[in-house]
Amino acid sequence: MASSPDLRTCPNGHQYYKSSDCPTCPVCEAGRKPENGFLALLSAPARRAMENNGILTVFQLSKWTQKDVMKLHGIGPASLPVFKKALDEQGLGFASN
Repeated sequence: MASSPDLRTCPNGHQYYKSSDCPTCPVCEAGRKPENGFLALLSAPARRAMENNGILTVFQLSKWTQKDVMKLHGIGPASLPVFKKALDEQGLGFASN
């Protein structure tokens, strides 16, 4: 059962309501979103998962297997078409098992 949203204030002074225990400020997160590249096409949780695992470029993504990328916390099935298109545009693919 979801709890009612609590008013929170991030260290930067932004106020927002959140019902989950996730501490991420949506205002700060929106300001971090890249303007271009494949990371710009991902949801914030998926983008953070990639960043936290050192996957910042399509070339770095190509070093991972599809299975291993999909295991990362924050990556869901909606991210897969973004990854495949970005890899394909560079003539790359996921690493083999």
